[in-house]
Amino acid sequence: MSYQPPVFETQQTYSAPVMQPAQTNVPGIVGFVLAVVGFVFVCIPGAFIIGWVLLPAAFILSIVALCLRGKKKAFGIAGLSVSVVGTIVGFIVFFAFMAFVFGDAAASGKTEATAPQTTNESAEEPAKPQQEAGQPGSSREHPLPMGSTVKQRDWELTINSVNLNADQLIAEENQFNDPAGEGNVYILVNATVKYLGKDAKGEMPMSTIEYVTVDGNTVNNYDVIALAPEPLDTTQTLYNGASVTGNTVFAVPAKSAGDGVLSVRANAFGDSLFVAVK
Repeated sequence: MSYQPPVFETQQTYSAPVMQPAQTNVPGIVGFVLAVVGFVFVCIPGAFIIGWVLLPAAFILSIVALCLRGKKKAFGIAGLSVSVVGTIVGFIVFFAFMAFVFGDAAASGKTEATAPQTTNESAEEPAKPQQEAGQPGSSREHPLPMGSTVKQRDWELTINSVNLNADQLIAEENQFNDPAGEGNVYILVNATVKYLGKDAKGEMPMSTIEYVTVDGNTVNNYDVIALAPEPLDTTQTLYNGASVTGNTVFAVPAKSAGDGVLSVRANAFGDSLFVAVK
């Protein structure tokens, strides 16, 4: 009798893999929140910078959220979508706002000039041909006369008078005022700034007055440190119809002080016009 080895029956059991529930996706939630907040800010003029910082951050976090395994993808997809749409809307709002700003600036630059009324005797004098004289105020050779008013949208600037030798007045105004310097003399320009806008009040007009020498060099009032008597204050808020009058001091070449002209601008976006100093 031959030996028969025992036969063992084995039974293999297989169990189905257990599916783990998707876990909370923190980067996705944060990215979605940042995308929503950034979307809101890019639609608000003046708060663009906040939106342009948040939207890229939201986009990156949403991409990271979508790449994580075993995490919920809903917030990642939502954050990615909102950040992309927010960027597109932000560009539209930004360019629309800039178009409005530049359009408003162009309107602010429209310049009108009014010369002071002349006497009957001077009015009877024959006027120079337009092609010879050029547009009054458009060049140093043909400046507007003293007392002229330059109007640019909501603001007007009038040059009332010019004192071509104000050294004594400057010295008496403040003991710490330095002399004008060798070869120079102080001049005082008296001007009036008036607000004509329809709004209740106008902020700083940013009006400018510069002295241009006969050689074409520009002299600014901040080139010297000297306190003028009754200085012109263009930093205060003016209400409709209100005006402010004061002096601006310049240190200019003494030999040709009366040969220069003033370059004036009533509004920061307006064109400069030239006004005679005497």
